[in-house]
Amino acid sequence: MIDKNMRAFLIISVCLMIFSCGVSSNRVEENKNTNLAKNDSKPTTISSFEIVKEYKHDTAAFTQGLVFHNGFLYEGTGGSRTRGDDFSSSLRKIEVESGKVLQKRDLPNDVFGEGIVILGDKIYQLTWKEGIAYEYGLDDFKLIKEFRYSGEGWGLTSDGKNLFQSDGTHVIRVVNPENFETVRTISVFDEDGSPLMELNELEYVKGEIWANIWQTNRIVRIDPESGKLLGWIDLSKLVDDEMRKTPAADVLNGIAYDEKSDRLFVTGKLWSRVFEIKLSSIG
Repeated sequence: MIDKNMRAFLIISVCLMIFSCGVSSNRVEENKNTNLAKNDSKPTTISSFEIVKEYKHDTAAFTQGLVFHNGFLYEGTGGSRTRGDDFSSSLRKIEVESGKVLQKRDLPNDVFGEGIVILGDKIYQLTWKEGIAYEYGLDDFKLIKEFRYSGEGWGLTSDGKNLFQSDGTHVIRVVNPENFETVRTISVFDEDGSPLMELNELEYVKGEIWANIWQTNRIVRIDPESGKLLGWIDLSKLVDDEMRKTPAADVLNGIAYDEKSDRLFVTGKLWSRVFEIKLSSIG
């Protein structure tokens, strides 16, 4: 039989246990809510920018890739006469100030050129549906090698070691430039957790991958290790201005970064201008 003192002790102990569990449960719920709030935070969208300067751009250039290197712009253009386009694909070296094409290599009429990148003393250029990547000498544009890959080719950039290739999906391939084999892949999702499709022209900027989203006025900033979405850049005002000036202009497509001078260039397909812009902030 339990005496009165023991019964009182047991009642107090049970009450303390119930109270303790309640507090613990509330703290767990608070932690869950805190984590949810952090996960729901949306990347910043930058829509404020300054046009530093405008440069001439060939309105017959269907821009697929844009790169800045040692004071010049290099451009990969698309188009296929065989397919019925009014222009052919090419690789170009351009004088920034005048927009003059200093050097040009035309691709075969049945090939549709895509993104380009410079790595070391070589230029790499993708093709859209042909599954061919070209490797050229930087100085003379002489063809050195051809690579084969599966799927489509869209955008191309580099971190100085590997290549990063988009294919129109939400996946970016990390590619070995020696053999064009995929080392790993990066999947990119939007704020709602849905695949961020149609990643197009790519540029490596301050440790981030920047990508045009096809048929939009936006550039997305991506963590090259995790694929995490870091932010958006909305260039609608700039696109609208170009569309008013050049009725035949097509979508925004073309990002080039001058690392030495911290300059950013953007353009689009069949645009009359290349814009050097300065963003209000990056965060």
